Amino acid sequence: MIEELETYQMLLEEEGGELLVGELAAKHKRYEKLAEKTEVEFILNDDYDTNDAILTIHSGAGGTESQDWAEMLLRMYTRWAEAKGFSHSIDDILDGEEAGIKSVTMEISGSFAYGFLKSETGIHRLVRISPFNAQGKRQTSFASVFVYPIVDDDIDLDINPSDLKIDTYRASGAGGQHVNTTDSAVRITHIPTNIIVQCQKERSQIKNRETAMKLLRSRLYKHYEEQKQKEKQAMENQKTEIGWGNQIRSYVFHPYQMVKDHRTNFEIGNMDSVMEGELDGFIYNYLKNRALERKNKTL
Repeated sequence: MIEELETYQMLLEEEGGELLVGELAAKHKRYEKLAEKTEVEFILNDDYDTNDAILTIHSGAGGTESQDWAEMLLRMYTRWAEAKGFSHSIDDILDGEEAGIKSVTMEISGSFAYGFLKSETGIHRLVRISPFNAQGKRQTSFASVFVYPIVDDDIDLDINPSDLKIDTYRASGAGGQHVNTTDSAVRITHIPTNIIVQCQKERSQIKNRETAMKLLRSRLYKHYEEQKQKEKQAMENQKTEIGWGNQIRSYVFHPYQMVKDHRTNFEIGNMDSVMEGELDGFIYNYLKNRALERKNKTL
């Protein structure tokens, strides 16, 4: 990488030319992004950072407007995953009454998927002229995002079958249309912790149950780990501390366009690019700031 840039610089000094300048600028920009990505991966050394991730989105108060916002966030994270070359699938989704979604649980698989996405946990705030408001008024909506690591199946975790409440129901798709006519969807409640997981992506009840158990194991493993390490900023505690209005990021469509992360003050004026999944600027800034804070605490 450095050798190639040095070669371009030498040619530029010897021959000059606008074409070489443009090529060098493009190479520099690409390598700059690669260097930043490598830097961030270097500081991703927490437990589970290399793991795949489970991402959940829940719409806030506000009915259709918030449900539409939750669906917009789902699309944004899907675009981000695709740009990374990560695979993704929806395990469970609950449609809104008129538009959007009330909640969704999705898996995102790829190198450092959880390490990157853990920065997205929190409240995401939308400000726009609502297409669902006949008076054309500006409206504020909220949706919560939470991210879990997917843990290995061979972890030492004893789940007592008597602690589980397993329900089956008919899977439904967009618009409330049934995917099939059998009770293939599965909901598992872990009674001692009241952790609930659901899966309806397969037509087979057995496969949905297997996936739901995988989700439950991930949730339970992290839950018990956090109980042992209460001095750390446990993720479940993060979740309970999240309140509507305590947003980590604002997405403003009107009266101006701006996406701002309130933890780092990093902001972008190109709203379209962000909604198309260009989130690395927000993710990288958060992770680097977090690493710097940790370093300062140890000094």
